[in-house]
Amino acid sequence: MTIQLAAAALATLVLAALAVLQILVASGKPYGTLVWGGQHRILPRKLRIGSAVSVLLYAGFAAILLSRGGLLGGGDSGFVRVATWILVGYFVLGIGMNAISRSRPERAVMTPVCALLAAASLVVALGA
Repeated sequence: MTIQLAAAALATLVLAALAVLQILVASGKPYGTLVWGGQHRILPRKLRIGSAVSVLLYAGFAAILLSRGGLLGGGDSGFVRVATWILVGYFVLGIGMNAISRSRPERAVMTPVCALLAAASLVVALGA
């Protein structure tokens, strides 16, 4: 297994865990302090919809990383290369956004999660 594939697999596992969290908060479970700025223990309807949509986005993110990592086809396409670098930027931005959250649980959990995703996606993006 290449380092890029291992990083893509790690990022996919983290994204899957985030998807489970988003499914839980979308279904009304009281973990809202970990997402969307942490202002609501139980998310209001609009944020629940956002959480449901984020699950689809995470699946797309994982597909891009797995493609660039070599598990799925098309990893050398221009789209996948650019999309992988966009994900690196997105996760780096997520580090900052979660670090300044007013929610202590969100800062404590999501900041390192975004750092891990940023590092893993950077390894994938730098792959040959």
